[in-house]
Amino acid sequence: MADFDAIYEDLEDTVLDAPNISLIPEPVIVRGAGNITVFGLSNRFDTEFPSQLHARVAPEEFKATVTRVNVTLRKTLPVNVRWLFCGCLCCCCTLGCSLWPVICLSKRTRHQLEKQLDWENSQLYSKLGLKWRLVRQRCDSSLMLEYVLLVEFLPKQNLFKPD
Repeated sequence: MADFDAIYEDLEDTVLDAPNISLIPEPVIVRGAGNITVFGLSNRFDTEFPSQLHARVAPEEFKATVTRVNVTLRKTLPVNVRWLFCGCLCCCCTLGCSLWPVICLSKRTRHQLEKQLDWENSQLYSKLGLKWRLVRQRCDSSLMLEYVLLVEFLPKQNLFKPD
């Protein structure tokens, strides 16, 4: 009768909670494919569907999201390039202060893209277990930094495990 009230530790939970076992796949990186880059932000991203997202998201949804990001970049980056060119011409006379408008416009563009990706995440991708982010990463060939689209896989919630 004394064993009826005894509490035993479940050994299966300790096996699943091991810190070195990762059930989440590596994130998918979508690199810039444009010919112009302003402060690490390319003028377009590649719309080719990566094989790692197969059976997670439809190719049409992926292409639509990347196309919306490309439309935002197409609207904002030509203005940034013009301001960069004018800022470089006047840089010696203004002691570098003429580059501030380009820096502010670039920050605004990144902020627009982050807001757009947050909206996409809340409307569609969080339900599919994915999260899109705009992340700064090192280029493969040099020490320069570039902005890439990172598609992360969210861990699934364990419904059978008590709180």
